Amino acid sequence: MSFWESLRIGSSGLTAQRLRLDLISNNIANAQTTRTANGTPYQRQEAVFMPDQQNSFLPQLVAAHRGTLTSIQGGVRVSQITADTKAGPQVYDPTHPDADAKGYVTYPNVDIVVEMTNMLSATRSYEANLSAVEAVKRMALRALEIGK
Repeated sequence: MSFWESLRIGSSGLTAQRLRLDLISNNIANAQTTRTANGTPYQRQEAVFMPDQQNSFLPQLVAAHRGTLTSIQGGVRVSQITADTKAGPQVYDPTHPDADAKGYVTYPNVDIVVEMTNMLSATRSYEANLSAVEAVKRMALRALEIGK
């Protein structure tokens, strides 16, 4: 694996986790939004990750075993951003402007505890990717020092 491939893989992880953190922040910010532009409560969003590689694991393993593997394709990418369609909680508040005929208001399906847990997970993943990129950078600098 080359220096550049390692940096590309690490940076793809950083980019994916940054987008995940953006979505989590958006979810938390809209936790009380009872009406969006289309008239419905806000729906929680989440990113779906996929491996960013052209070849699956098995062909790469076979090529590595045969000695014909030229490079490792890796990293992660966000394949889509999905909206959680689960219904949010209904609270009785007949004075609320978005209350239905029975006086119930449907709130977004955002659970702050879940979002904070996801935020911690995304932050730790971001830090791990950053550490990997820093390690590759240190190795490249040491390799340059050898050439002096």
